Amino acid sequence: MALKVALLGCGVVGSQVVRLLNEQSRELAERIGTPLEIGGIAVRRPDRARAAGVARELLTTDAMGLVTRDDIDLVVEVIGGIEPARSLILAAIKSGKSVVTANKALLAEDGATVFAAARAAGVDVYYEASVAGAIPLLRPLRDSLAGDRVNRVLGIVNGTTNYILDRMDTLGAGFAESLEEAQALGYAEADPTADVEGFDAAAKAAILARLAFHTPVTAADVHREGITEVSAADIASAKAMGCVVKLLAICQRSADDSSIGVRVHPVMLPREHPLASVKGAYNAVFVEAESAGRLMFYGAGAGGVPTASAVLGDLVAVARNRLARTFVADGQADSGLPVHPMGETVTSYHVSLDVADRPGVLAKVAEVFAANEVSIRHVRQEGHGDDAQLVLVSHPAPDSALARTVEQLRGHDEVRAVASVMRVETFGDES
Repeated sequence: MALKVALLGCGVVGSQVVRLLNEQSRELAERIGTPLEIGGIAVRRPDRARAAGVARELLTTDAMGLVTRDDIDLVVEVIGGIEPARSLILAAIKSGKSVVTANKALLAEDGATVFAAARAAGVDVYYEASVAGAIPLLRPLRDSLAGDRVNRVLGIVNGTTNYILDRMDTLGAGFAESLEEAQALGYAEADPTADVEGFDAAAKAAILARLAFHTPVTAADVHREGITEVSAADIASAKAMGCVVKLLAICQRSADDSSIGVRVHPVMLPREHPLASVKGAYNAVFVEAESAGRLMFYGAGAGGVPTASAVLGDLVAVARNRLARTFVADGQADSGLPVHPMGETVTSYHVSLDVADRPGVLAKVAEVFAANEVSIRHVRQEGHGDDAQLVLVSHPAPDSALARTVEQLRGHDEVRAVASVMRVETFGDES
């Protein structure tokens, strides 16, 4: 007897899910042990033109009626956003349906409610497609590394920003020009705010941190900065240091193991680091575990087909569990590790200052660093007539001390302008 699937949404991802279910029906049935059959597809505009293979008789505007139908076994949600997705998923769970979702925003904001409902109902919620598209990442974190201790997860989890920064690095293009190119190629939306301001990556970072450290993390806990202020001068300065600029999601334990930090912001990353070589719109996530060591997951992080591939992988898993009358309790463990404020995170800064080109300026700037107990690692100075550019890279220090240093420099008599500030990540190599 076939398992019936309700699909919520039939856009870029949903239409590809339908195509793959139709084209691979025989193989999927063999892997699961029974066929999968689409029982209905909830859409907002049923009269809209659809991709080939989407049967019009399956379309409905009654999403709530679809997910609570007695003959539906599994629900796939690819509409995104918080509502009505949350209400529909919770109704499906209450009706005894297992759920597959790609909804990073919902899981990052209120995943605890969804997972608690699933545990109470004894059903699955799988969500591999919510982070890094087709890359098999979340289940390895949850299952394969369940017996290990993860110390850090860092990654490029937004293809749009990686494409933009890669073009700025390889071609010397500006931010606006690179963004326009990304939009023309379909890598960026007409309104790119969620990507370029780091909201998308922050939601994914929350999901990664929850899985890696077994503690509740929401998007509100994530320190977030976007890439709109990254300039061609920043890219050039990074190159001079042997670095590349990347927007990274960084989740890590504190040195004393009393808390975790979760942040998303641009960094100058040494070019020898594996993540530095990730080009274009690709994603990659680097995991550091105590026993397994360093692991890297790389691949297509977005797009209809890659995301649909991840959805189908989850669908096969929840279908098998349905037949076996079992489920995977996700999000149950709580290590009790709180998320510490960004100010307590230990980082390094790259600071570029416009100063007067006269003797003693460097010493006075260095006094500001010393007053905040921040030591200077590298200094580079270039003169331009009566002006000079002073570039300083700090040793690691609490982010609050570095931020205080920069704020004091902004009002310093010897500093005409703080041209740019960016964090530098060395990840253990502090030489």
